Amino acid sequence: MKVLTVNVGRAKAVEYTDTPDGTTGIDKQPAEGAVMVTDPGPKGRGGSGLAGDTICDLRHHGGTHQAVYAFAREDLDFWERELGHPIRNGAFGENLTTIGLDVNNAKIGERWRIGDSLVLEVTSGRIPCRTFGSWLGEKGWVRRFTRHAAPGAYLRVVEPGEIRAGDPVEIVHTPGHTVTVGLAFRAGTTERALLPDILAAGDALHPELLATARTYVEKYGA
Repeated sequence: MKVLTVNVGRAKAVEYTDTPDGTTGIDKQPAEGAVMVTDPGPKGRGGSGLAGDTICDLRHHGGTHQAVYAFAREDLDFWERELGHPIRNGAFGENLTTIGLDVNNAKIGERWRIGDSLVLEVTSGRIPCRTFGSWLGEKGWVRRFTRHAAPGAYLRVVEPGEIRAGDPVEIVHTPGHTVTVGLAFRAGTTERALLPDILAAGDALHPELLATARTYVEKYGA
C-alpha cells in the first residue's frame, strides 16, 4: 500500500462553479518533492491540509474533517474503463492517489501512517458536487458517481508531517465497528435508512454526517 502521487491545485476561474469568486481548485496536479500536511482549522475558515493546495469553496470543502481527500488508483482505473478515456492521477480532485489500499472499505476512524510521521484518520466519503461533474464534462455525473458509491475518503490530520509520492501507507488503527466509508456514504445519500447504523462510528464520523444521523434517529427511531 502506498501513495502514488500527492496532488495539489491552484485556483482557476471557470464558468461552471458557484463559488463566490468563480474559481475552483479541483484541477489537482502531482507535486514534486515533499508536501507538508497539517490540520487546516475549522470548516468555513480552514482550507486544505496540504501546503500549496487551494480550496476555493470553504462553505463545502476543506477544514479539519476534510483536510485530505484520498482516492484509489484502482477506482480511477474503473472509471477509465467506464468512461472510455484516460484519467490521470489528481483528476478527481484527490490529494492522495493511492494503490493497494481499499479506500472505500476503510472504516470510519481508521488511521493511516504515511511516510515517517504523518497520521491521518478517516472521517467520511466525498459528496460529489456540480463543479465535479462540470469539470469532468460528463452528463449526469453526480448521479452516476453517487450510485456507484465508491467515493474515496476524507481524512483529518492526527499527526502532521511531510509526505511525497511513493510513501508507504500503514494502517495503524482499525476501529471495532463495521462502519465503512462506503456504508457512511450510502447512508448520507441514497439509503437514509442506514443512518442509525453509522452511529456506531461515534465521534470519528464527520460531524455533519453524525448530526444528520442523530437527527434521523430522533425523528424516526433506530
